[in-house]
Amino acid sequence: MGTMNTELERCTAAFGASSNMSSYICNRFNGIDNKFTDAGFAIDTTYLLFSAYLVFAMQLGFAMLCAGSVRAKNTMNIMLTNVLDAATGGISYYLFGYAFAYGQPSNAFIGKQYFGLQNVGVEDGYDYSNFLYQWAFAIAAAGITSGSIAERTQFVSYLIYSFFLTGFVYPVVAHWFWSPDGWGSPFNEGNLLFGSGAIDFAGSGVVHMVGGIAGFWGALIEGPRIGRFDHSGRSVALRGHSASLVVLGTFLLWFGWYGFNPGSFNKILVNYGESGDFSGQWSAVARTAVTTTLAGCSAALTTLFGKRMLSGHWNVTDVCNGLLGGLAAITSGCSVVDPWASIVCGVVAAGVLIGLNKLASIFKYDDPLEAAQLHGGCGSWGLVFTGLFAKKAYVLEVYGRESRPYGLFMGGGGKLLAAQLIQILSIAGWVTVLMSPLFLMLKRVGLLRISAQDETSGMDMTRHGGFAYVYHDDENLSPGLPSKTAQVKQADSPPMETEPPLTP
Repeated sequence: MGTMNTELERCTAAFGASSNMSSYICNRFNGIDNKFTDAGFAIDTTYLLFSAYLVFAMQLGFAMLCAGSVRAKNTMNIMLTNVLDAATGGISYYLFGYAFAYGQPSNAFIGKQYFGLQNVGVEDGYDYSNFLYQWAFAIAAAGITSGSIAERTQFVSYLIYSFFLTGFVYPVVAHWFWSPDGWGSPFNEGNLLFGSGAIDFAGSGVVHMVGGIAGFWGALIEGPRIGRFDHSGRSVALRGHSASLVVLGTFLLWFGWYGFNPGSFNKILVNYGESGDFSGQWSAVARTAVTTTLAGCSAALTTLFGKRMLSGHWNVTDVCNGLLGGLAAITSGCSVVDPWASIVCGVVAAGVLIGLNKLASIFKYDDPLEAAQLHGGCGSWGLVFTGLFAKKAYVLEVYGRESRPYGLFMGGGGKLLAAQLIQILSIAGWVTVLMSPLFLMLKRVGLLRISAQDETSGMDMTRHGGFAYVYHDDENLSPGLPSKTAQVKQADSPPMETEPPLTP
């Protein structure tokens, strides 16, 4: 708009301040200038809202991934928990969460305004589109946790932890690292942590670590599912009932990640850093989409061949989890690294996931969706990766300040890496201090785990009034057909291997 103002000055100088023609032309220029301003706000708002819709669509991906990863007898239960994560999280984030995360004025620890969205969109600061976008992030963290404690958790526990996580635990972390007032935020206009602030552009730590660590404590306190380990302590695979749903969920999540990462720019019609032109912004958004893509691809391929060497199989569910691990890892540094570096990120993320799954088996830790390993472990690696590979030009472009530290391997020293490590430790400590006592309390009062009988029979029938899959009409059973329970057991069990008939 600076060019427009220059034209106004030339107009006034040419025609004279008292000229009617001057007033007319200047008024016309002002009207055009206002139209451009309005169009800019409209484009930015549309961009953010569309990104929010993409991130919210990830809930469908979570639901399908979870449904395919559990046994058929618990399908309705896990899908209902995903619906309630969004619904409960919506009320909780509206009442408290958004205020704790972004309420202004605030302090370095927590926000103090916008409870129930009071004054949002009225005073300077955030508006309703930002609330919707950030709510979609909050419920993503809650959805991660639900996967870790699947197939053995009472429904009321889901409601309690989801409300608490989205209303308080997650928002405080978001305030620390994303609010302009947060003590670890790179947007803080005061003293930056190690002169940099922790760079977690779209939430490897804020979203994925929070959800993964919360899930870790829930699964650890509950203990493994019945039958997950035999009497001698050896691991027994309790495979999900539908690889098709796992693949569908993976692609939906991958699609939604393009709102998660590029959408985290929030605005598109602004100058980037000190570049002075709009093209820098658009290039950065597109580059972020590319780095997101390459990290997922490299992680998927690394997992494919890595698991093939370890197990002798080309396993589609392992590949899907590896791909998601790569996406979770690149989420931190997607805007500040080169495409080649994102490939490195994905390769290492796959190794982290495979290694953590091996440790989980050794220590008899049971996470049906590998959520703690995938989101917590790969998310932590993503923060370290950013501290190593963040490029100076991109850090300046996105965050400004010429003297800001950048990646250690890119010649920027160790200050950014130190800030990243502080973020990892602070998130792990915060979530542990709040979520582990919550799960312990639920366990003590008998609200955490279902009974052994319910777990064996499946929660769909004992807790939700029926199965997710209808094989036949209950009222028209033909003689000789197996019961519904028998059919579901058949669906849960792998096909028996039979010997071929002997031939003469």
